Amino acid sequence: MTTHLDAGVLGRLNSSPVLTDPNRTIKPLTGGLTNQNFLVSVGARRYVARLAGQSSELLAIDRQAEYRNSLSAADTGIAPSVIDFQPETGVLVVDFLTGRTLGEADVRNAQMVDRIADACRTLHGAARFVSDFDMFALQQRYLDTVRGLGLRLPDRYLDFMPQVAELRSVLTITAAQTVPCHNDLLAENVIEDAGRLWFIDFEYSGNNDPCFELGNIASESHLPPEALVALTDRYFGRHDPMLIARTQLQSVMSQYGWTLWGVIQQAASGLEVDFWSWSMDKFERAASTLSSSTLPRLIRIAGGEDP
Repeated sequence: MTTHLDAGVLGRLNSSPVLTDPNRTIKPLTGGLTNQNFLVSVGARRYVARLAGQSSELLAIDRQAEYRNSLSAADTGIAPSVIDFQPETGVLVVDFLTGRTLGEADVRNAQMVDRIADACRTLHGAARFVSDFDMFALQQRYLDTVRGLGLRLPDRYLDFMPQVAELRSVLTITAAQTVPCHNDLLAENVIEDAGRLWFIDFEYSGNNDPCFELGNIASESHLPPEALVALTDRYFGRHDPMLIARTQLQSVMSQYGWTLWGVIQQAASGLEVDFWSWSMDKFERAASTLSSSTLPRLIRIAGGEDP
């Protein structure tokens, strides 16, 4: 079942010895905004073959680091086993997971919030990743790319750079020890199987402030404020206004930084996806907080002042 695939895709799949069985079956998988994904069945074994997209370099994805971090994550039991990696063709092969891919509504469920917090602690206990992740640095890199390519920025995007500098200052001064983070836990990167949660797709993985992980989860699944608090409390095992404020600020930075990811994808991706609207959703939510009267209070609390 391979005749519907073009020669380029077949050639990349064939670069992995695991996938070359002549009796294999190949089925494209939906989802994924950066890569092509295929379910490849070889006898009783099923694999997911991920073919890296052409925009990887523009999006600052280090495929070698992704591979090595995926191995560390798999060792914790929170991620699928890594079967093969072919760096020259950009093919990563992992075990296929049966189960249900979550949606945003699932993540907003109170019990799921607790389970995801617990799963994050499992991942964050992995062996230290080979790469680091800093959204402030990544946002600047994306901005340089956008400017270098002459791409369109959302109106007023640059107006908020002074506030972002304030966020960076306070989050650096009070920085927590970094831990191995996924950094891109949108709902579709979480799979539930027989009461167990799995994390997939470690493209942006790296050692990072755990509050970014939590804030990014809250942003991606549009968690209401009380759910962000519950997520943070569960993860840290206590109610701490400073940690909650840090998570809120990291959530805003997640929105502001990923806005530019969408701007680049709008120009570089071959997918029929409205990345501009995706970006504007992120930016408008970031701008709402960055221009609000509550921002100075959040900064003060994140810096250790009493609420």
